[in-house]
Amino acid sequence: MLLPAPRGVLTSALLDSLLAGGSAAPGRFDQLTALGESVVAATEDLLRDDDIQLALFCLYELHYSGLDGVDPALEWEPELIRLRLVLESAFEATLRNVVPAPEAPEPDAEAVAQILFGLAAEDDGPSVSRFVARHATVDQLREFLILRSVYQLREADPHSWAIPRLPVGRAKAALVEIQADEYGGGRPERMHSKLFARTMEGLGLDTRYGCYLDRIPALVLASSNAMSLFGLNRRLRGSIAGHLAAFEMTSSIPNSFYAKGFRRAGFDSDVTFYFDEHVEADAVHEQIAARDLAGGLAEAEPDLLPDILFGASTVLTLDALQGEFQLAAWKQGKSALRDAGPDQHPAAAALAADAAAAGVSP
Repeated sequence: MLLPAPRGVLTSALLDSLLAGGSAAPGRFDQLTALGESVVAATEDLLRDDDIQLALFCLYELHYSGLDGVDPALEWEPELIRLRLVLESAFEATLRNVVPAPEAPEPDAEAVAQILFGLAAEDDGPSVSRFVARHATVDQLREFLILRSVYQLREADPHSWAIPRLPVGRAKAALVEIQADEYGGGRPERMHSKLFARTMEGLGLDTRYGCYLDRIPALVLASSNAMSLFGLNRRLRGSIAGHLAAFEMTSSIPNSFYAKGFRRAGFDSDVTFYFDEHVEADAVHEQIAARDLAGGLAEAEPDLLPDILFGASTVLTLDALQGEFQLAAWKQGKSALRDAGPDQHPAAAALAADAAAAGVSP
């Protein structure tokens, strides 16, 4: 992923240190933790803090596909892990403070499933899907895709961290079944990330991962960061299972509205196939996710039930906050994207130029 432009003192120092790598001045990585602590202490709204959310996103990205120009060995640099712990500790505390926790039922698969279905049914957050179906302009449809590209272009990866963390049994089998479908069932062209890229191409958008990162608001990064937080910490395996369950249970109907909106704007099945595929697939996945994944995990590890419900509620809470912001902008005739220039981190231009000279895509 190309380096994004910094959004404050923390991301400026972090990105420069990442690029310097082993040649960084002595103590430079050590100073990042203290800087992170001061930025966290000073923020008024961590979920909407661009500097914190981008810094956490970049630190997590070291565990995914990495950042261009950054030494892969820095994935396990102790001081970067220390900084990550500072940021994600504050992030988790914020989530636990703002995400309402439903009362836990008995750790029975059917009881857990019914609680989750109830949460999904009671979700009354702002309906971006209905706005897309009825009102969205082509420019707003492009923005919609750009905002979703942060997750959709690597769809399923954050939840896949949970596979080795779950005990052998019903929950692990359910997770693998869901993820196999997400990755196309062995057919690369049917991978959901590939299908989403095809939709973006249909609207003339760049499908390189992270290409639009500089235009992505902090709240959207927070949604992605929550998945990585849950997936990369074994103690939060209940949360990532609950997150995926709610993610699947709130997908089928909205995707039918998204497909309708793109058709209304004149786009054909090549563009809408991604959404059409999810209408059918997620109607099946929601049953597996609720009963076998979340319910099965609750039965196998009852102590994880509160975190399962927390992970599920996090999806609904962050989606509602993001939807409220997005719709408020669109209804005022404004963009929901960040007002950022086209340039990414200064080093990104040099990396792109080198790639072009070598005849390869950056």
